[in-house]
Amino acid sequence: MTRVETAAHRIRAFERADTEAVVALWRAAGLVVPWNDPYRDIERKLTVQPDLFLVAVAVPADAAAPAPVVGTAMVGYDGHRGWVNYLAVDAAHRGGGIGARFMAEAERLLVERGCPKLNLQVRSTNTAVIDWYRSLGYEPDHAVGLGKRLIPDAE
Repeated sequence: MTRVETAAHRIRAFERADTEAVVALWRAAGLVVPWNDPYRDIERKLTVQPDLFLVAVAVPADAAAPAPVVGTAMVGYDGHRGWVNYLAVDAAHRGGGIGARFMAEAERLLVERGCPKLNLQVRSTNTAVIDWYRSLGYEPDHAVGLGKRLIPDAE
């Protein structure tokens, strides 16, 4: 099911056939770190709210041509807060509003579920992305993110 479409891009739910393109995009965007196996992250997401795992595909000029994955957003809602992870847009497609459309769609889907607040985490060194989120109305929460690995991905 198409969620958001422009003449150049369409946002839809992830399909298993997207896996390799998604992982390649995450790697190119610098989102893959040694302690997170992207394939395991995909499998985990497919067990919880898989309809909130979104991809953007370029709409090909030739309708018979494959539509390449050019963006991703992994959205979730735990009953208290919404989250966005793995927001990535292919470098060649940045600046065209795909990221903003992902965030608007994430917000819409979360509000639809009764979610009162959306949280996200950005590495503190990624100042350009922090500024971009601020341009969309997001502000620092002045909270410290803490984490504890319960199931190691790296062996």
